[in-house]
Amino acid sequence: MTTKYEDKFIFDPDFCHNEREVESKLIISYLLPALGYSTNEWRQEVKFNRFRLDFLAESSDNEKGVVIEAKHPDQNLNDHLVQLTNYMIDLDLTYGLLTNGKEIRIYKQAGNSIDLIFNEFAYGIENKIDDIRALIGRETLANSSNTNVKMKITNVIKAFINKDSNKDDVNMKIIAIYHNKGGVGKTTTVVNLAATFSKAGKKVLIIDLDSQANTTFATGLVNFGDEDKDNLKDNYIYHLLKSRKAFSISDVARSSNFCSHPIDVIPSHIMLMKHEKELNEYKYVQGILVKKLQEVKDQYDIVLIDTPPSLNLYAGLALITADYLLIPSDLKAFSNEGLNNVREFIEENNEFREMTNRPAIEVLGVLPTKISTNAKFIQGTLQKRIASIKQRYNFEVMNSIIFEREDIAKCTEQTLELGDQEVAAPRSIVDFKSNSKSANEFQSLAEEIMQKIGLS
Repeated sequence: MTTKYEDKFIFDPDFCHNEREVESKLIISYLLPALGYSTNEWRQEVKFNRFRLDFLAESSDNEKGVVIEAKHPDQNLNDHLVQLTNYMIDLDLTYGLLTNGKEIRIYKQAGNSIDLIFNEFAYGIENKIDDIRALIGRETLANSSNTNVKMKITNVIKAFINKDSNKDDVNMKIIAIYHNKGGVGKTTTVVNLAATFSKAGKKVLIIDLDSQANTTFATGLVNFGDEDKDNLKDNYIYHLLKSRKAFSISDVARSSNFCSHPIDVIPSHIMLMKHEKELNEYKYVQGILVKKLQEVKDQYDIVLIDTPPSLNLYAGLALITADYLLIPSDLKAFSNEGLNNVREFIEENNEFREMTNRPAIEVLGVLPTKISTNAKFIQGTLQKRIASIKQRYNFEVMNSIIFEREDIAKCTEQTLELGDQEVAAPRSIVDFKSNSKSANEFQSLAEEIMQKIGLS
């Protein structure tokens, strides 16, 4: 027998086309009310230390309840078990619900792992709502004698505050992604590497220093179709660089939804190119990013800086600010010739770093990008080009390779229909197709970088 609420609201998974619709149509409009949670008994985008939970439903009197994570309908839920496990174990949450709008799973903490206790397709879920309510309904959790369930949310928060205060040091890593040749995959590298790091539980900040603002677009922050709707021009990277005190990182950074894991982005704007001469006149500008990033060193594990394909002020700021440099390259002739300019530019900016008592930037290596998947090319020409980078230009080459695949192009071309308008809704490769070869390549790259920079 169904309740009046369930008779009125029957969930249809076909109406969910993206993660936001899974959140709004399944979780907010259906599941939470059907499980007995009123609007003041659940919270969205709940931040605990390095975690940001999609939803946290509380049983009563601020008591701990269940974490609910929503994923894109195309996502394989198996790819997010590690994330959910970390949430539940680190925050000592007994129950967790994971869904992509097509499938609903409920897990229960069991020591250092989680056990699957409910798994059903979302089609006809109204017929299973009583089973779900018996596991994680508000009344069920409120009446439970389980001390884990009864632990207060406030105690969890206090525990993490104390945990943070005991840290001996915070070692934020800043990586510039730079090549003075355009079209080599810098933006693709930045956004998908950021998403992969974030998926691994790292707190990530992206800084877009390129006036073309490709990274700003690829992270979903360009949501205006005309000049009147431009919500970036009054608060972007230019304002952070110009002002010594008025604009902080937190003032300018925006939360991006281009991937399922939270990432902050300091956007760029096409107007940035007009301000280079002005900013060059300020003596403090070369050290301003270093100073402002110091102020948030405990808020991020990794900062990725996208750069313009030039030898200008903004590219120089990236090389002055970063601890490490990654050089994406398609390894073609023009890109290779440009490596001479890259090396000279590194040396030039290292001189400034030396004057300010900062060590030289550490070059992680040249990252082969946009590489053909042709087997003969990989076995022959590619190997020769890699050897040439080492011998002729004296740069190390990363072991990881990002091949040119259709999935990479498609994920940034995703759109969303809002009424009669079609708006850009780019996704990261780890969200667009998490089990793809491209996603695996970025996973390998992230692991290689973390090993090189000493970030576990």
